[in-house]
Amino acid sequence: MITFQSSFAGDLRDYVEMRKALGYKFDSQATMLRAFDAYACERGIPGPTVSQDVAVDWATSKPGLKRFQYSQRYQIVRHFAEHLALRHPGARALDPKVLSHPKIQPMPYIYSAAELERLLATAAQLSRKNPSKGFTLRTILGLTVSAGLRVREVVRLDRDDVDLDAGVLTVRRTKFNKDRLVPIHASTTSALREYATRRDELLAGTTSPAFFLHLGGGRFATGTVRNHSKLAIRLAGIARPDGTAPRFHDLRHTFAVRRLEGWYREGRDIHGLLPVLATYMGHVHYRHTAYYLTATPTLLALAAERFERGIEQLGGQP
Repeated sequence: MITFQSSFAGDLRDYVEMRKALGYKFDSQATMLRAFDAYACERGIPGPTVSQDVAVDWATSKPGLKRFQYSQRYQIVRHFAEHLALRHPGARALDPKVLSHPKIQPMPYIYSAAELERLLATAAQLSRKNPSKGFTLRTILGLTVSAGLRVREVVRLDRDDVDLDAGVLTVRRTKFNKDRLVPIHASTTSALREYATRRDELLAGTTSPAFFLHLGGGRFATGTVRNHSKLAIRLAGIARPDGTAPRFHDLRHTFAVRRLEGWYREGRDIHGLLPVLATYMGHVHYRHTAYYLTATPTLLALAAERFERGIEQLGGQP
C-alpha cells in the first residue's frame, strides 16, 4: 500500500483508489505518483493545485531518460491535475501538448501458414539439451496464435484455468482486471493435453499452480517467453520486409486477422460479429477490434469483393 505525505497526500490517495476501482491496475502510475509526492514534500510545494512549471520540473528531474519517458511522467501528473481541477476551485488543468511525444503504433505482422508451421517446428527444436524448453515454447506459441491471447494471459494460466474436458480457458486478471472464458479448438485442446502429460512426467511433484512451467518447476516470466520467442523467430528466418523481426504480440494480431478473413469467406456479418471477437480477445473498446478490418491487403480485397457483390445484387455497377 503506497502512502503519501505531501500537501497532495489526500487527493493522491483518493485518485489512485478511484483509478483502481474503475478497473485499472495503475501500479506503475501509483509508483510514479509516489515519486511526485516525495518531490513535492521535499520542496514544500503547496496544494491543492499543480502548476505547469512544477509538473514539467518533476517530469524532467530524473536525468538520463528518453523523451517518451519524460512525456509519460508529465502525462501522469497532468491527469492527476485534472482530478484536482474537478475537486478544488482554482485548481487548473495542464497543457496536454507540453513534452508531447507521438505514439507510434507498430504495424502488425501477419504470419503466413507456412511461417507459423516453420516457427512451431523451430521452437520445438530450440534446445536439444532441454527438450522440455522447446516443447513448452511450441505449445505456448501454438496456443497464442490459436486463441489470440496476450503474453501475460498465457503465463498467468493456472492448471485450474485450463479445462481440457470442456475445451475452455479461464483468463484471469486481464489488461483491465477482467476475467473471461475463452473456448478453444479441439486441436488446441489436444495439444494442451499432450503438453500437460509430458509436463507432469518431467516435473512430477512440483507445487506450482502454473499450467506452463520451466524446467525449475516455476512459472515463466513474460520477458523470458518473449526472448525465447524472439530467438525462435530469428532461427526460423521470419522477418518483416524491412528486415526487423516480428513480435510475440503479432501472433495475437494474426489470430484476429485470420478469424476475420474466415468470416468474410463464409459470408458472415462481420460488423455484427465484431463485438463477439472483441469479447473473445478481451478488448474494452470495439474500435480496437475494428482496427483489424484494414490490417492486410487480403482483408481489404475480401471487403471490396463483398461490396461489389452487394452493388451487383442491387442492380448497379461496381
